[in-house]
Amino acid sequence: MSTIVVRHLGKAFRQYPTRWSRLMEWLIPFSRPRHIQKWVLQDLNFTIGAGEAVGIVGINGAGKSTLLKMITGTTMPTTGSVSVEGKVSALLELGMGFHPDFTGRENAIMAGQLQGYSAEEMQRLMPEIQEFAEIGEYLDQPVRVYSSGMQMRLAFSVATVHRPDILIVDEALSVGDTYFQHKSFERIRTYNKLGTTLLIVSHDKGAVQGICDRAILLNGGKLAMQGDPEAVMDFYNGMLTDQSDETVRQIASDDGKVQTISGTGEATLVEATLLNEQGERVEIVNVGQQLKIHAQIKINQDLPELVFGYQIKDRLGQPVFGTNTFLMHQMLENVHAGEIVNYVLKFPANIGEGSYSISFSLHNQDSHLGANYEWRDRVIIFNVVNTDKNRFVGMAWLPTTMECDQ
Repeated sequence: MSTIVVRHLGKAFRQYPTRWSRLMEWLIPFSRPRHIQKWVLQDLNFTIGAGEAVGIVGINGAGKSTLLKMITGTTMPTTGSVSVEGKVSALLELGMGFHPDFTGRENAIMAGQLQGYSAEEMQRLMPEIQEFAEIGEYLDQPVRVYSSGMQMRLAFSVATVHRPDILIVDEALSVGDTYFQHKSFERIRTYNKLGTTLLIVSHDKGAVQGICDRAILLNGGKLAMQGDPEAVMDFYNGMLTDQSDETVRQIASDDGKVQTISGTGEATLVEATLLNEQGERVEIVNVGQQLKIHAQIKINQDLPELVFGYQIKDRLGQPVFGTNTFLMHQMLENVHAGEIVNYVLKFPANIGEGSYSISFSLHNQDSHLGANYEWRDRVIIFNVVNTDKNRFVGMAWLPTTMECDQ
């Protein structure tokens, strides 16, 4: 079994008003406390089952890294407990445990020994580590001359040279080149399919929704939400606007999925429908078919500017395409309370077979991270089928001609 069980977990650090307060508390241990408790995490409860892939998300300072350190045993909890079954391999802070004056090879051997391998085993595994890391002659150079990307390559290669029971990855994979990130995530997916339990912290919405079975949202050191990765990431996306008068709510749709609605309400989406060229409502469309969306917006308060946007997402919640009237240079200015604004969007469904959803946004400037009047996820659900095109793979349909000179 490779499980993680967290029960009533909390972590607090002591904060002293001055360094003399710390000294006085140390010199007079039975006197009144001269510190205050700063709680980073409070009363967390969750279980990660064998072979499950779980993403941890939250803004900086939410307690994500502290949680991982307690799970790996590098930090002790203040309250509660963590129970871990199985061999754990963790990639936390970039270069954690690497000595800058030792070579990459020497650091790799020491890091492997900390994971439980013998020096002889690490010598035997070094060719495989070297091959995956692809840092060439730098393996025998001091780590102090490495870039952050090279450190990540070596650290990840050591941590995953053998498939662990539990793999824990912090934000380290966000460092470095795109090529190695793809290579790393492919190994992570492979290990997960083979039964490795995965716990990953990332701000990358695509990574969380593409790899994880479940997501956990931390906010202010508490568990704010857990569940389907798309629903959690949509809720997190709504939180990021950080408007004091903004609401974020979720409702269950007819298909059992969760729809997230956020915003301050100065403008709202009244209705949106997906139509074919004849103006008929459609739910099943053919690859390449011409479509249009009719969207009706109600203005609830006078606004100096209004931007309307839409985004198509696949069944995992990954963005396929999105744009808005700011990017299209069609932004409205000086709209007034009580007005009804109608939009008609036209586009070809040049996407692959599958299930898709359409989300809508109303805001100012180029994105909803400024003033978010309303963001609605999963307003329209539709399916794409291929009835008259040659078979192809992938998310995009790119009509291709080919010439061959033999």
